[in-house]
Amino acid sequence: MSSRINFINPFGTPQYNKLIEETLAPYLRNGTEVVVTNTTNCPENIDYYYSKHLIEEAVFNEVIKAEKAGFDAVIVGCCYDPGVRVSRELVDIPVVGPLEATMLFAPYYGHDFVVVTDHHKAVPYLRDMVRVYGLDANCHGVSCIDWFAEDMIKDTQAVAVDAANKAVAAMEANDAEVCVFGCTLISASYEKWLRDTGAVRNHALLNPNTMALKMAEALADLRSQGAYQISRRGYYQQLQQHSPGEFELVRSKFARK
Repeated sequence: MSSRINFINPFGTPQYNKLIEETLAPYLRNGTEVVVTNTTNCPENIDYYYSKHLIEEAVFNEVIKAEKAGFDAVIVGCCYDPGVRVSRELVDIPVVGPLEATMLFAPYYGHDFVVVTDHHKAVPYLRDMVRVYGLDANCHGVSCIDWFAEDMIKDTQAVAVDAANKAVAAMEANDAEVCVFGCTLISASYEKWLRDTGAVRNHALLNPNTMALKMAEALADLRSQGAYQISRRGYYQQLQQHSPGEFELVRSKFARK
């Protein structure tokens, strides 16, 4: 079964695309094609909430474009899961958030988990997201390595070593069995380091890029077989169901060209 998946880096720059491409490639099943793209004409820094909300607007547009281009699923490549739920209102193909996907996979690896994210600003936001996703009972804590995206790309090996050490320390300190890396760039850096050095995986450190890919593949398969029908009765009801004219007006006035 073949699938075309669009991995959208929401950061407003292509500088992270290659790292994602090379670390996702080994996990593609036969028949899966992943196209890594990025948002444009929006801020590059998603670490602060004002720019994050501007980036989300660009994400909506890219998700709509992905569906029109024939992709079978979309991954929004940041563990803030920016714009994911709104995007599900906009399209019929599956839209996957890496943090949500990874936390849903976590029980298959162990009973409870911690999240290790990139920097101090992200910690309370991800704590809130854990609660929104209803997984706070099994999450024993959220902490960070205190790296920002623009610095991580300059020294991915140092990021990987720092993240691995802090993940193990966080699991031990919080009596957790699994660590969810709460950053797609941390995860890609760690994956690259493993492959470059031949280091052994001896802890359950979960990569949200890989987990999002596998979730996207599964949901794309279900949709191709007529077994994925997103509910439009409530939460994901579309504006065009309520008022097609208003939807067209909004798109004509505010959509990015």
